[in-house]
Amino acid sequence: MTRPRSQAEYLARLVPPSVAGINRRSLLAGAASTGALLGTGMLAGCGDDSGSGSDSKAVSVGSNQSDPKPKDVIAKVMDGFKTSSGVTPSINTVDHNTYQENINNYLQGKPDDVFMWFAGYRMRFFAAKGLAGDMSDVWGKLSGFSDAFKKASTGDDGKQYFVPSSYYPWAMFYRKSVWQQHGYQVPTTLDQLTALSAQMKKDGLTPIAFADKDGWPAMGTFDILNLRINGYQFHIDLMAGKEAWTSDKVKKVFDTWAGLLPLHQPDSLGRTWQEAAQSVQQKKSGMYLLGLFVAQQFSNEEQSDLDFFTFPEIDPAIGAKALDAPIDGYMLARKPKNEANAKKLLEYVGGKAAADITVKNDPSTLVANTGADTSGYTALQKKAAELVGSATEIAQFLDRDTRPDFASTVIIPALQQFIKDPKDIDGLTKSIENQKKSIFTD
Repeated sequence: MTRPRSQAEYLARLVPPSVAGINRRSLLAGAASTGALLGTGMLAGCGDDSGSGSDSKAVSVGSNQSDPKPKDVIAKVMDGFKTSSGVTPSINTVDHNTYQENINNYLQGKPDDVFMWFAGYRMRFFAAKGLAGDMSDVWGKLSGFSDAFKKASTGDDGKQYFVPSSYYPWAMFYRKSVWQQHGYQVPTTLDQLTALSAQMKKDGLTPIAFADKDGWPAMGTFDILNLRINGYQFHIDLMAGKEAWTSDKVKKVFDTWAGLLPLHQPDSLGRTWQEAAQSVQQKKSGMYLLGLFVAQQFSNEEQSDLDFFTFPEIDPAIGAKALDAPIDGYMLARKPKNEANAKKLLEYVGGKAAADITVKNDPSTLVANTGADTSGYTALQKKAAELVGSATEIAQFLDRDTRPDFASTVIIPALQQFIKDPKDIDGLTKSIENQKKSIFTD
């Protein structure tokens, strides 16, 4: 299937195969979730008459929190809202990958009154397209958010389209007991990381757990290498289409990555992030670059054995203070069936009560509202909050910092091709650049 030539064509393609073409990854993702795609092209259960309709005591919520732990937490948050408001929220949950791949089509149809999404470019993209509702009046009632969170929730027109709920840093996670057993020390340079990985191999461990079956995890590796090698501003400009993928700076990122690939779990394209995380949990892998949500794969008893370090320095002039720390939250449909209830819900999920419920029930994330009682944070959460607080620059993650059509149709297949065959870096970067020029000039 040819790459779409414009944003309009990209959006038009995201409909069921019975109506029009859909890219292979979207089709596979939809097939993996029974009932995830309906004949109307919408995500399962979204915004139809069974959700909220004209019921003055109802509101519908589209959720991508499909893993057991976050799904349970969202249910508890919604129960808290029902108790406090008397409004009954109906949660329409779709597996995370299918949700993300089909969000464009979902928003153009009959979306839920409120839907979960991400801060950064991806939020601004849909706001600029008129696919999200203005919630500036909700922000007038919110407290406990820093200026940085408000900025991350603001569209290009200066209005707010997003309510942050949680965030999480990406770092190198490991089990303390394994490291103590072998006497491993936290590396602070790339050479030290390479030497540590070599020792882990000798000790019978896979040095770095790795998975990219769903297409997005490898983006985290590209992000951190680019941030460490070329710095935050170059990375952000590259994501915005302002820098060339054929530059020596980008080639150095892929060249460095190619040297590290032998230290990663093989056959990563057939493995989910959960399976890779389980290899660390089972003490088969020594470390794993992922978000704090990796903790979901560890039992409550194992939480105290989980630790992390920020990816080490590569260039002393750039250092190791920049990181990915994506923000998750909620957006308002452009034409919600129950706007009043939807805004009540948005005010609630952005408030202290919802944040307190999250803190109490989920050790794999950090809450955005500073008014929350974080005394219940685990040692891992406290350390993660300190890491984000000490960061000099924070990126939102590759597929949130660039255009969604570029991330989905160009970067995902390009990175997976690189993982399969990391030798042709010149050909790879030239292909990305050629496709980028077409997309970013639309």
